Amino acid sequence: MAELRPSGAPGPTAPPAPGPTAPPAFASLFPPGLHAIYGECRRLYPDQPNPLQVTAIVKYWLGGPDPLDYVSMYRNVGSPSANIPEHWHYISFGLSDLYGDSRVHEFTGTDGPSGFGFELTFRLKRETGESAPPTWPAELMQGLARYVFQSENTFCSGDHVSWHSPLDNSESRIQHMLLTEDPQMQPVQTPFGVVTFLQIVGVCTEELHAAQQWNGQGILELLRMVPIAGGPWLITDMRRGETIFEIDPHLQERVDKGIETDGSNLSGVSAKCAWDDLSRPPEDDEDSRSICIGTQPRRLSGKDTEQIRETLRRGLEINSKPVLPPINTQRQNGLTHDRAPSRKDSLESDSSTAIIPHELIRTRQLESVHLKFNQESGALIPLCLRGRLLHGRHFTYKSITGDMAITFVSTGVEGAFATEEHPYAAHGPWLQILLTEEFVEKMLEDLEDLTSPEEFKLPKEYSWPEKKLKVSILPDVVFDSPLH
Repeated sequence: MAELRPSGAPGPTAPPAPGPTAPPAFASLFPPGLHAIYGECRRLYPDQPNPLQVTAIVKYWLGGPDPLDYVSMYRNVGSPSANIPEHWHYISFGLSDLYGDSRVHEFTGTDGPSGFGFELTFRLKRETGESAPPTWPAELMQGLARYVFQSENTFCSGDHVSWHSPLDNSESRIQHMLLTEDPQMQPVQTPFGVVTFLQIVGVCTEELHAAQQWNGQGILELLRMVPIAGGPWLITDMRRGETIFEIDPHLQERVDKGIETDGSNLSGVSAKCAWDDLSRPPEDDEDSRSICIGTQPRRLSGKDTEQIRETLRRGLEINSKPVLPPINTQRQNGLTHDRAPSRKDSLESDSSTAIIPHELIRTRQLESVHLKFNQESGALIPLCLRGRLLHGRHFTYKSITGDMAITFVSTGVEGAFATEEHPYAAHGPWLQILLTEEFVEKMLEDLEDLTSPEEFKLPKEYSWPEKKLKVSILPDVVFDSPLH
């Protein structure tokens, strides 16, 4: 629960926001991380020292439901000559370490990220006659923050988030989000580490799909080129009724060419999925055909979880031989939203080319497997095959309903425990499937109707007996049942 008040209004937990000229005694009482971010806000908005602010009544560190302590809302006049309309600018406080006393975030040093290392921003076009900013973007930001805190997965520029609902709960076509660097907010060095600012950009379903099939950064650049779809500062207009492809049909050609040339930047998604090992009878104690079934399903080990997270985090490899990262016992930032490759260290790990030592894992080679996806996840299989594997890369489905994962790898990926001799291999509930280029082409032909899922009825089954592989597209209710 939150309340709205000017940031300068007195309150039990929200003192007035100090600026560079705040009295020394007051500044010393003000949380240092908060003070540092306010300094950047004051640089950008010197004439708005006390903006309206949505404040969490019960702070997260006191048991409240909202991870963000505050969301400040500024009026930005834009620049008409540069096709930048007047808009409301929302800035979060709480994903970074505001206090430095471990009440929310563990302090890891001044050189690294503060807390999760970023705060969220959002730019919403101001409607004619609108005198105060709408408050719904603050709840949207709280929703994304809850995801980050609960999953410990961070966001990066180029990421895309499938929301499947109008961002403002209206009838708008703007139902999903991309993330990018805020065009005005500069990174801030706080006493508890560095904070960057990631801007939420509202997009239509067709634009989200284009970002998945190609990459988020490419779609963001196209949005910048279309003033009414975002323009240079990527301002969200909830009244926008047309996609960029309807506004300028030539932009679809840009996307198609990019997909053909670059492949897809998407290395993995959270999904409703499962897999069965058909190689052994069900009564076999070591059987994995019931990975997500039963009261005590086999669980991913901590090391496997970290490796899967690293697999998703690394995203698109630029080198000639993409590498599945080795098991790493250190905590890493993973993903369950759609991941884009924006980590600077994605190719810089000293052990990035290492193959997992066989003595550290118990890998089982499987003769026959059955893959199960819901309709939304199944619709991404052609993207996985055409945009990733045909470009020598890998793609991972991480289950959101069970503790398991499925990684498709091409023959050019090093570090995989699936091989051409044994293309189906499992490490606990983590399945890897190696597909040759010839088989990928065959699968794409057979799975063509997945690109138009509205044209077929569920359940839908595909089978390649000679490869001992079966894929089923099933209703959501199958994955939502207590048995999965």
